[in-house]
Amino acid sequence: MKILTKKYFPIKLIVLLIISFNSNAQNYCSSTPVKTHGNLSVSGNKIVDKNNKEVSFAGNSFFWSNTGWGSEKYYKATSVSWLKNNWNTTIVRAAMGVEDSGGYINNPIENKNRVKNIVDAAINEGLYVIIDWHSHHAENYQQQAIDFFKEMAQLYGDKPNIIYEIYNEPLKVSWNTTIKPYAEAVISEIRAIDPDNLIVVGTPTWSQDVDIASNNPITSATNIVYTLHFYAATHKEKIQQKAQTALNNGIPIMVTEWGTVAANGSGNVDYSSTDKWMSFLADNNITHLNWAMNDKNEGASSLKPNTSPNGNWNNSNLTASGIKVKKNIKNWKRYCDNNSEINTKAKGKINK
Repeated sequence: MKILTKKYFPIKLIVLLIISFNSNAQNYCSSTPVKTHGNLSVSGNKIVDKNNKEVSFAGNSFFWSNTGWGSEKYYKATSVSWLKNNWNTTIVRAAMGVEDSGGYINNPIENKNRVKNIVDAAINEGLYVIIDWHSHHAENYQQQAIDFFKEMAQLYGDKPNIIYEIYNEPLKVSWNTTIKPYAEAVISEIRAIDPDNLIVVGTPTWSQDVDIASNNPITSATNIVYTLHFYAATHKEKIQQKAQTALNNGIPIMVTEWGTVAANGSGNVDYSSTDKWMSFLADNNITHLNWAMNDKNEGASSLKPNTSPNGNWNNSNLTASGIKVKKNIKNWKRYCDNNSEINTKAKGKINK
């Protein structure tokens, strides 16, 4: 039998192999992220899966859920399904607005139903999902947060998909006297129903001061993770140093929101800073979700204005940020059923 060298390797066979690889990647190695990894937990400063293997996931945060803010149309199963199958998204975030106009405080049923749409879709697709109390003043709405998360825990606490984010972005308030006491009160009520799913806690100064939280971490409960947010054109080495300090102090970090542009959501994609951040997150196995899956006319949006909420988006529907983020997510490390790792770009770096 003639042995085929690379020179004579049949073109059709090469194409079939490429198609097979891409199909497996999109189907998370013929499985789903949650079926592969199951319940997530904290081990030291890392997040590990049911096999005690360090893992990290890449995905998308939806925009504020508030009624009348224009992003409601994307809070549907078709968006989640398309992100999973076309972007290789493994985690999504439902950012439920709280105190601002059209948010949960004034429109609880509508906002809660949008969150449930995303959660139910993520469970159906086998993805991880963050239920986010998207507030800048959560300490002023502690009882409402407790009531909401108790309901979510009762509905979904038995599902390994679920991650609770109990405070999106505290402002310049004290970790010790404001954020931590609030977090401990909400965590206690969640843990009375759901003993083990991850709970993510915001940190001071728009969730940048993870180093401050690491000096006095929450010890009253387990499987607690701390939030780090950054926008690549604004937040650079100084914020990475804060993150490294927190890791060195032994707490796990999750980037539940990040952008390729400036912190106000505007401007051009900072490709260089974005790549540096992706390398940092890959080196430290940190999960991250990009802001935002929306069509608002600003640099941080992934979709151009008036893009259909039903998926089937090609590059002509994506902003510069959306194109960059899609490449990043598609090439993030993935773990197959046999625990082997696929990482088609070294350390998660994605070229411009």
